[in-house]
Amino acid sequence: MPTNFVEELKWRGMLHDAMPGTEEHLMSSMQSAYLGIDPTADSLHIGHLVGVMMLRHFQLAGHKPFALIGGATGMIGDPSGKSAERNLLDEETLRHNQEALKEQLSRFLDFKSDAKNAAILVNNYDWMKNFSFLDFIRDVGKHITVNYMMAKDSVKKRLSAEAKEGMSFTEFTYQMVQGYDFLYLYQNHGCTLQMGGSDQWGNITTGTELIRRIGGGKGYALTCPLITKADGTKFGKTESGNVWLDSERTSPYKFYQYWLNTSDTDAEKYIKIFTFLSKDEIDSLVVEHNEAPHQRTLQKKLAEEITTAVHSKDDLNNAVVASSILFGKATSEALKNLDEKTFLDVFDGVPQAKISKSELEGEGLDMIAALAAQTGFLGSNGEARRELKQNSISVNKEKVKEDYKITTADLINNTYVLLQRGKKNYFILKIS
Repeated sequence: MPTNFVEELKWRGMLHDAMPGTEEHLMSSMQSAYLGIDPTADSLHIGHLVGVMMLRHFQLAGHKPFALIGGATGMIGDPSGKSAERNLLDEETLRHNQEALKEQLSRFLDFKSDAKNAAILVNNYDWMKNFSFLDFIRDVGKHITVNYMMAKDSVKKRLSAEAKEGMSFTEFTYQMVQGYDFLYLYQNHGCTLQMGGSDQWGNITTGTELIRRIGGGKGYALTCPLITKADGTKFGKTESGNVWLDSERTSPYKFYQYWLNTSDTDAEKYIKIFTFLSKDEIDSLVVEHNEAPHQRTLQKKLAEEITTAVHSKDDLNNAVVASSILFGKATSEALKNLDEKTFLDVFDGVPQAKISKSELEGEGLDMIAALAAQTGFLGSNGEARRELKQNSISVNKEKVKEDYKITTADLINNTYVLLQRGKKNYFILKIS
């Protein structure tokens, strides 16, 4: 017998709305549910993670999850809270994105086992690509009235006086296409539940209506709340854009830092949503955190759990080491063990100067030149000498005197040398 999926979502703060009878339906026996994912990029970002976590909890509760790649719907755009249509994808790009997304999803969902509730990946482009317009409006369109479609909040917003750009027919039909997905999966895979964000309620219930009118059955709807941040800024966004699950787009270090820097209020909410820790474990962590908030117990545990889940334990360890380099004590050896991308992420925005590699060969580059004469890190040779005498200058995190020479042995990733004055003033020599 399955465990109570709806109850699990409730205590985690992941349930916004559910159609009456959904909980009873899921408790009766193993069921199948799906959630749609936009394939317009070859990586998920953390905005997708709530849905992914829902699918994982669904599978853990003993049910069968379907991850639907919206190849067809991704081509036409969804009016739900959006202000612009999406770009058309060619099939080659679509398939590439699909494989990349499946790889990321497989870190959370079991696709490979022979268990009855193993996850399945589907793409609505596969059943929509050969569906002619005439067939669609004859077999599907006649069952849903324009009045029904116009009543949806997502449509009303786009047609309101504030929405100057209006709404294209393409977008208007989006809910029909998404509704047909639900009908298709109901008829071909026994899917009786569609899940999504709260902004998808209208599209999901169009699907349940098609199942009732065409399939002669009953479909269910369940949504999670849209994730917000306590300070009003958008969840999942940084100055450089989305926080991606792909390490090439967002390094594990930056990923880890995003979660580490959440507020106390958000951390208490997020640790329930983005980890698989039990209620007892989380309650205990909340108590510990509240006793000494400055230790940031919740943020550290949240960042550890989600970084390990999305990347790996090794990536987490590297991110922790990288964080200690900037914010705590660190050794020259730890600094030299950083890969180039992480090094540049840690010291993002730190001023740089280029130095020829030939200057490090032989006796090496003297400290006055490195600090002032050839780099401009400090204002003058005199200032450089004073700082050196006061023991406030470090090369690669190790204190040095005026007689120190920088050589090729100091290079990080065979390219960089890190200079530091005091605790917070950094400067990078880029050797070429």
